[in-house]
Amino acid sequence: MQVSHSKEIANFHIVGINYKKTDAAIRGLYAINQAQYQQLLEHARTVQLDDLFVLSTCNRTEIYGFANTPGDLLDLLSRETNGDRVQLEELAYIKSGEDAIRHLYQVGTGLDSQILGDYEIIGQIRIAAKFAKAQQCLGSFLERLVNSVLQVSKLIKTETGLSKGTVSVAFATVRLLERRCPDIRNKKIVLVGVGKIGRNTCKNMIEYLGVKEVTLINRTLQVAEDFAGQHGLRYAPYENMVAEMQAADVVLVASNAPEPTVLASHFHQSSPKLILDLSIPFNVESAVGDLEHISLINVDELSKVQDETLQNRLGEVPKALAIIEEHMAEFLYWYKMRKHAVVLKAVKDKLQEIHTREIQQQKNGSGYKVEDMEQVSSRIIQKMINLMAGKVRKETDKSDLYIAMINDIFETGVKQD
Repeated sequence: MQVSHSKEIANFHIVGINYKKTDAAIRGLYAINQAQYQQLLEHARTVQLDDLFVLSTCNRTEIYGFANTPGDLLDLLSRETNGDRVQLEELAYIKSGEDAIRHLYQVGTGLDSQILGDYEIIGQIRIAAKFAKAQQCLGSFLERLVNSVLQVSKLIKTETGLSKGTVSVAFATVRLLERRCPDIRNKKIVLVGVGKIGRNTCKNMIEYLGVKEVTLINRTLQVAEDFAGQHGLRYAPYENMVAEMQAADVVLVASNAPEPTVLASHFHQSSPKLILDLSIPFNVESAVGDLEHISLINVDELSKVQDETLQNRLGEVPKALAIIEEHMAEFLYWYKMRKHAVVLKAVKDKLQEIHTREIQQQKNGSGYKVEDMEQVSSRIIQKMINLMAGKVRKETDKSDLYIAMINDIFETGVKQD
């Protein structure tokens, strides 16, 4: 089925779920991996949805784009994920028009992050939009909007204190370990998964806690070996994971497997230990938390770790919001002028057509040189267009009305959405 939709701002929507209303287990059902993302975009093109992108992180899954209704985007998201369409509609937040645009600015600047001011999200937006563009699913509107969000994110980071201090999931992990394990330097630590979150957490532990006895385990051994070599750590093959975890005091799981790989059966005969699951979806079986000698903490609980840095950042929120409003107004002005430019171009073509016809009629009955007449009339046409454009730019609150009247008077044939 093909979908016909207008590129009016009113038809720009965002549909998503995030940490505010859903736990990590639910979010995991709607997480989008690279293969699913490509399939989603391929299907989107078949139903004529060609200006959209999907943002999928451990804290949110959101789809931005133009469609007749937000339901079209709900269909896309539920079609490619493991979640249920009815459940998604119940849990999802939906924003349209300027509200959707503002939401993207707030997400991209860390104002909507689970930890206020976390700027890791902006890189994820850049990657998601770049992928959509490579699949011919990012139109001029969204590309311009994403570029504006990237610019605003940089401005807020440099001109406000919203990003001051070190606060992230990785740092929250370190603060929790500091409180739960005062003698953490003397503990045996195993890190399963040496991806970005795992590496950041490990670096923070080394820098802030001074830990040295960390064993790295990764499905691809070379990745663990390289990182261990850079930081003077120990590594072990993935096949030894269970034995290494059993011998550890603290286990950090930051892998990206689609289902739990760390099971309750791995710890039935083990010593007491603290296990932190930093993965989305969860990579530690929930039953592990039922074992009396095991303390299991996941990313949702980690987010509750508060730091005075967060309180300081709250005072910077009004400055960040002011910067967003200023640049969002500039983006909306660009959009409006771009739309009006189509009509003004059509009016100019119409005047040029009148001019050409009149010149032809005057060729045989006038003493004036045709070349001179053409120059004068061309200058008049351009002045008329400049006057119209100037009026439209000056009277922004009436610009749509002016353009509609001009379009009607000159019968340009340009459709006004």
